Amino acid sequence: MTLRCLESSGNGAEGAQSQWGTAGSAEEPSPEAARLAKALRELSHTGWYWGNMTVNEAKEKLKEAPEGTFLIRDSSHSDYLLTISVKTSAGPTNLRIEYQDGKFRLDSIICVKSKLKQFDSVVHLIDYYVQMCKDKRTGPEAPRNGTVHLYLTKPLYTSAPPLQHLCRLTINKCTSTIWGLPLPTRLKDYLEEYKFQVLVQRAAVILNIQKNIFHVYFYPEELSDFPF
Repeated sequence: MTLRCLESSGNGAEGAQSQWGTAGSAEEPSPEAARLAKALRELSHTGWYWGNMTVNEAKEKLKEAPEGTFLIRDSSHSDYLLTISVKTSAGPTNLRIEYQDGKFRLDSIICVKSKLKQFDSVVHLIDYYVQMCKDKRTGPEAPRNGTVHLYLTKPLYTSAPPLQHLCRLTINKCTSTIWGLPLPTRLKDYLEEYKFQVLVQRAAVILNIQKNIFHVYFYPEELSDFPF
Protein backbone atom coordinates (compact mmCIF):
# COMPACT_ATOMS: atom_id res chain seq x y z
CA MET A 1 0.00 0.00 0.00
CA THR A 2 1.07 3.60 -0.53
CA LEU A 3 1.63 5.47 2.72
CA ARG A 4 -0.55 8.54 3.13
CA CYS A 5 1.03 11.86 3.96
CA LEU A 6 0.21 13.53 7.26
CA GLU A 7 -0.36 17.25 7.51
CA SER A 8 2.76 19.35 7.94
CA SER A 9 3.05 22.95 9.00
CA GLY A 10 6.81 23.44 9.27
CA ASN A 11 9.69 23.77 6.85
CA GLY A 12 12.82 21.74 6.25
CA ALA A 13 13.65 19.17 8.90
CA GLU A 14 10.98 20.56 11.22
CA GLY A 15 8.37 20.06 8.53
CA ALA A 16 9.61 16.53 8.03
CA GLN A 17 9.18 15.79 11.71
CA SER A 18 5.56 16.93 11.75
CA GLN A 19 4.83 14.99 8.58
CA TRP A 20 6.59 11.74 9.34
CA GLY A 21 6.21 11.67 13.10
CA THR A 22 8.70 12.55 15.81
CA ALA A 23 11.23 10.43 17.62
CA GLY A 24 11.24 9.71 21.32
CA SER A 25 7.97 7.82 21.63
CA ALA A 26 7.62 5.61 24.70
CA GLU A 27 6.41 2.77 22.48
CA GLU A 28 8.81 0.61 20.49
CA PRO A 29 8.57 1.75 16.85
CA SER A 30 7.42 -0.72 14.23
CA PRO A 31 9.93 -1.82 11.57
CA GLU A 32 8.20 0.42 9.02
CA ALA A 33 8.30 3.41 11.38
CA ALA A 34 11.98 2.74 12.04
CA ARG A 35 12.71 2.67 8.30
CA LEU A 36 10.91 5.97 7.79
CA ALA A 37 12.72 7.53 10.75
CA LYS A 38 16.08 6.48 9.27
CA ALA A 39 15.05 7.85 5.87
CA LEU A 40 14.07 11.14 7.54
CA ARG A 41 17.43 11.43 9.31
CA GLU A 42 19.29 10.90 6.05
CA LEU A 43 17.09 13.38 4.21
CA SER A 44 17.48 16.03 6.91
CA HIS A 45 21.28 15.74 6.58
CA THR A 46 21.24 16.58 2.87
CA GLY A 47 20.43 20.29 3.06
CA TRP A 48 18.18 20.07 -0.01
CA TYR A 49 14.95 18.90 1.65
CA TRP A 50 12.65 21.95 1.72
CA GLY A 51 9.77 20.48 3.73
CA ASN A 52 6.33 22.03 3.33
CA MET A 53 6.53 23.88 0.00
CA THR A 54 3.83 24.45 -2.61
CA VAL A 55 4.16 23.72 -6.33
CA ASN A 56 4.31 27.43 -7.12
CA GLU A 57 6.95 28.08 -4.46
CA ALA A 58 9.11 25.30 -5.87
CA LYS A 59 8.64 26.68 -9.38
CA GLU A 60 9.75 30.12 -8.22
CA LYS A 61 12.85 28.70 -6.50
CA LEU A 62 13.89 26.81 -9.63
CA LYS A 63 12.90 29.45 -12.18
CA GLU A 64 16.39 30.92 -12.64
CA ALA A 65 18.31 27.74 -11.80
CA PRO A 66 20.32 25.78 -14.40
CA GLU A 67 18.73 22.74 -16.01
CA GLY A 68 19.05 19.68 -13.78
CA THR A 69 18.79 21.61 -10.49
CA PHE A 70 16.39 19.87 -8.12
CA LEU A 71 14.96 19.91 -4.60
CA ILE A 72 12.89 17.58 -2.44
CA ARG A 73 9.70 18.82 -0.79
CA ASP A 74 6.59 17.45 0.88
CA SER A 75 4.08 16.23 -1.67
CA SER A 76 0.82 18.16 -1.93
CA HIS A 77 -0.91 14.90 -2.90
CA SER A 78 -2.31 13.05 0.12
CA ASP A 79 -1.23 9.63 -1.21
CA TYR A 80 2.45 10.52 -1.38
CA LEU A 81 5.08 11.68 1.08
CA LEU A 82 7.55 13.50 -1.11
CA THR A 83 8.00 15.14 -4.50
CA ILE A 84 11.06 15.97 -6.58
CA SER A 85 10.87 19.40 -8.20
CA VAL A 86 13.42 19.77 -10.99
CA LYS A 87 14.35 22.32 -13.64
CA THR A 88 14.09 20.94 -17.19
CA SER A 89 14.76 22.57 -20.55
CA ALA A 90 11.03 23.41 -20.65
CA GLY A 91 10.93 24.82 -17.12
CA PRO A 92 10.34 23.39 -13.62
CA THR A 93 8.40 20.13 -13.32
CA ASN A 94 7.51 17.71 -10.52
CA LEU A 95 7.88 13.99 -9.98
CA ARG A 96 6.35 12.23 -6.99
CA ILE A 97 8.18 9.65 -4.89
CA GLU A 98 6.15 6.58 -3.94
CA TYR A 99 6.64 4.68 -0.68
CA GLN A 100 5.29 1.14 -0.71
CA ASP A 101 6.15 -2.01 1.23
CA GLY A 102 9.11 -0.31 2.88
CA LYS A 103 10.66 0.85 -0.41
CA PHE A 104 10.91 4.17 -2.26
CA ARG A 105 10.60 4.55 -6.03
CA LEU A 106 9.62 7.15 -8.58
CA ASP A 107 5.93 7.38 -9.37
CA SER A 108 4.98 6.25 -12.86
CA ILE A 109 2.20 4.71 -14.91
CA ILE A 110 1.13 1.24 -13.78
CA CYS A 111 2.54 -0.64 -16.77
CA VAL A 112 6.14 0.35 -15.96
CA LYS A 113 6.06 0.58 -12.15
CA SER A 114 7.26 -3.00 -11.70
CA LYS A 115 10.35 -2.20 -13.78
CA LEU A 116 11.42 0.80 -11.72
CA LYS A 117 14.27 0.34 -9.28
CA GLN A 118 13.31 0.49 -5.58
CA PHE A 119 15.38 1.86 -2.71
CA ASP A 120 15.55 1.67 1.08
CA SER A 121 15.87 5.44 1.39
CA VAL A 122 15.02 8.63 -0.48
CA VAL A 123 18.64 9.77 -0.55
CA HIS A 124 19.72 6.44 -2.03
CA LEU A 125 17.09 6.91 -4.75
CA ILE A 126 18.30 10.43 -5.55
CA ASP A 127 21.95 9.40 -5.42
CA TYR A 128 21.27 6.61 -7.92
CA TYR A 129 19.56 8.84 -10.46
CA VAL A 130 22.08 11.67 -10.08
CA GLN A 131 24.90 9.24 -10.85
CA MET A 132 22.92 7.72 -13.73
CA CYS A 133 22.29 11.16 -15.25
CA LYS A 134 25.94 12.04 -14.83
CA ASP A 135 27.00 8.89 -16.70
CA LYS A 136 24.51 9.32 -19.55
CA ARG A 137 24.72 13.04 -20.24
CA THR A 138 27.85 14.26 -21.98
CA GLY A 139 26.61 17.68 -23.10
CA PRO A 140 23.59 19.77 -24.09
CA GLU A 141 20.98 17.75 -25.92
CA ALA A 142 18.10 19.27 -27.85
CA PRO A 143 14.71 17.61 -27.23
CA ARG A 144 13.34 15.71 -30.21
CA ASN A 145 9.71 15.10 -31.14
CA GLY A 146 8.52 17.32 -28.32
CA THR A 147 10.21 15.13 -25.69
CA VAL A 148 11.66 16.89 -22.65
CA HIS A 149 14.59 15.14 -21.00
CA LEU A 150 14.69 15.17 -17.20
CA TYR A 151 18.13 15.27 -15.59
CA LEU A 152 19.02 15.39 -11.90
CA THR A 153 22.42 17.02 -11.68
CA LYS A 154 22.63 19.48 -8.79
CA PRO A 155 20.51 19.92 -5.64
CA LEU A 156 19.24 23.33 -4.55
CA TYR A 157 20.33 23.83 -0.94
CA THR A 158 18.16 25.47 1.69
CA SER A 159 21.34 26.89 3.25
CA ALA A 160 25.08 26.33 3.13
CA PRO A 161 25.92 22.76 4.24
CA PRO A 162 28.08 22.50 7.38
CA LEU A 163 31.78 22.05 6.76
CA GLN A 164 31.73 18.72 8.59
CA HIS A 165 29.07 17.41 6.19
CA LEU A 166 31.07 18.55 3.14
CA CYS A 167 34.10 16.79 4.59
CA ARG A 168 32.01 13.65 5.11
CA LEU A 169 30.86 13.72 1.46
CA THR A 170 34.41 14.00 0.21
CA ILE A 171 35.84 11.31 2.49
CA ASN A 172 33.10 8.88 1.47
CA LYS A 173 33.91 9.56 -2.17
CA CYS A 174 37.61 8.88 -1.62
CA THR A 175 37.28 5.63 0.31
CA SER A 176 34.79 2.85 1.01
CA THR A 177 36.78 1.54 3.98
CA ILE A 178 35.85 4.06 6.66
CA TRP A 179 36.87 1.78 9.50
CA GLY A 180 40.40 1.58 8.17
CA LEU A 181 40.96 5.32 8.61
CA PRO A 182 43.01 6.61 11.56
CA LEU A 183 40.01 8.32 13.17
CA PRO A 184 38.19 8.10 16.52
CA THR A 185 35.21 5.74 16.57
CA ARG A 186 32.70 8.59 16.97
CA LEU A 187 33.95 10.19 13.74
CA LYS A 188 33.74 6.89 11.89
CA ASP A 189 30.16 6.52 13.10
CA TYR A 190 29.44 10.01 11.78
CA LEU A 191 30.90 9.15 8.38
CA GLU A 192 28.85 5.95 8.24
CA GLU A 193 25.60 7.84 8.88
CA TYR A 194 25.61 9.37 5.40
CA LYS A 195 27.49 7.46 2.70
CA PHE A 196 25.84 8.96 -0.36
CA GLN A 197 27.59 10.98 -3.05
CA VAL A 198 25.00 13.49 -4.26
CA LEU A 199 26.98 16.54 -5.41
CA VAL A 200 30.30 15.02 -4.34
CA GLN A 201 31.67 15.90 -7.78
CA ARG A 202 31.14 19.59 -6.90
CA ALA A 203 31.79 19.45 -3.17
CA ALA A 204 33.26 22.68 -1.87
CA VAL A 205 36.12 21.04 0.00
CA ILE A 206 38.96 18.75 -0.89
CA LEU A 207 40.57 16.73 1.85
CA ASN A 208 44.16 15.57 1.81
CA ILE A 209 44.61 12.79 4.36
CA GLN A 210 48.29 12.43 5.14
CA LYS A 211 49.84 11.38 8.42
CA ASN A 212 46.51 11.70 10.25
CA ILE A 213 46.22 15.39 9.28
CA PHE A 214 43.22 16.77 7.40
CA HIS A 215 43.94 19.71 5.10
CA VAL A 216 40.80 21.54 3.96
CA TYR A 217 40.85 23.64 0.79
CA PHE A 218 37.97 25.88 -0.29
CA TYR A 219 37.26 26.80 -3.90
CA PRO A 220 35.34 30.13 -4.16
CA GLU A 221 33.87 29.37 -7.61
CA GLU A 222 32.28 26.20 -6.20
CA LEU A 223 31.09 27.85 -3.02
CA SER A 224 28.78 29.94 -5.20
CA ASP A 225 26.56 26.84 -5.43
CA PHE A 226 25.58 27.34 -1.81
CA PRO A 227 23.27 30.13 -0.54
CA PHE A 228 25.34 31.77 2.21
